[in-house]
Amino acid sequence: MENFWQTLKRPFFALAPMEDVTDAAFRALIARHGKPDVFFTEFTSADGLMFADDAGQKKLRRKLAFSPVEKPIVAQIFSAHPGRMEAAARLAADMGFDGIDINMGCPVDAVVRNGSGAALIKTPSLARELIRAAQRGWCASQTCTNEQHPPVSVKTRIGFNHDELETWLPEILAEHPAAVTIHARTRKEMSKVPARWEHVARAVKIRNEFAPNTLLAGNGDVRDLRDAHAKINETGCDGVMIGRAIYGNPWLFSGRLDAPTPKEKVDALLEHLALFEELLSDTNGFPGMKKHFKAYISGWDGAKELRIRLMDIDTVEDARAILASAILPA
Repeated sequence: MENFWQTLKRPFFALAPMEDVTDAAFRALIARHGKPDVFFTEFTSADGLMFADDAGQKKLRRKLAFSPVEKPIVAQIFSAHPGRMEAAARLAADMGFDGIDINMGCPVDAVVRNGSGAALIKTPSLARELIRAAQRGWCASQTCTNEQHPPVSVKTRIGFNHDELETWLPEILAEHPAAVTIHARTRKEMSKVPARWEHVARAVKIRNEFAPNTLLAGNGDVRDLRDAHAKINETGCDGVMIGRAIYGNPWLFSGRLDAPTPKEKVDALLEHLALFEELLSDTNGFPGMKKHFKAYISGWDGAKELRIRLMDIDTVEDARAILASAILPA
């Protein structure tokens, strides 16, 4: 399998992996209205993929379900165990993913406590071992040559408690990942402070010195494609990963500049609900759909009252009925 990162257009724009947000239904909606250059799945536990019971396996495999229209798509995996990472990478390749991304930036306590996510910033030797394990796993499924590194990438932060790019990033780059995405905050900062894109510019310089063939993307507080282009021009990075700005805006990657009308927002929500019903109705994921209601239903008189009604229901049918009776501004 060809390493798609090597032929990806520059600059590129990726959808960030967001737990309980970028599921199969939401990605399908985005693909229809404004497809990014790269999709990422929600992050998935390699440990769970190896050891979960049948019910857990079904849930995890559902997180990794995708349709051809989403390609290229990367499976994001987290673990602190190289053997499990290797097996998960092989599974992702067997499933037809275009690449695997190792999460080395998640700040959530439960993830950090087990040595995964941002905790790996404190254990660079393990982080490097995980990259090598993912590369081995991928190449166990797909043909890899000495001239072509496997499509294993990393998403991380500038440091754990403080900025440590100068020591942390070279450790990752020593394993020659296909791409690295830098979230321009530390783990300690979570998302409580503005992303500092001057660190992405520094990361580009470090990349140029240690691994010039590795792509470098920035992430954090990107508002839209216009803002993404500006940040690329300022930092010299190869691409931008966009996360929270996609809420309620499936048109984001289309480059659309005008604000959607209330009717367009409601129609998008109805389409999202239909895709959820088609792809995820056999899961207990409807409460997760409610995360999207505020993003779609806002910005006009009466939106708050409509949103309150939606938050009080538990089925797609009830949501459709409420939206069908909604009075929207002209």
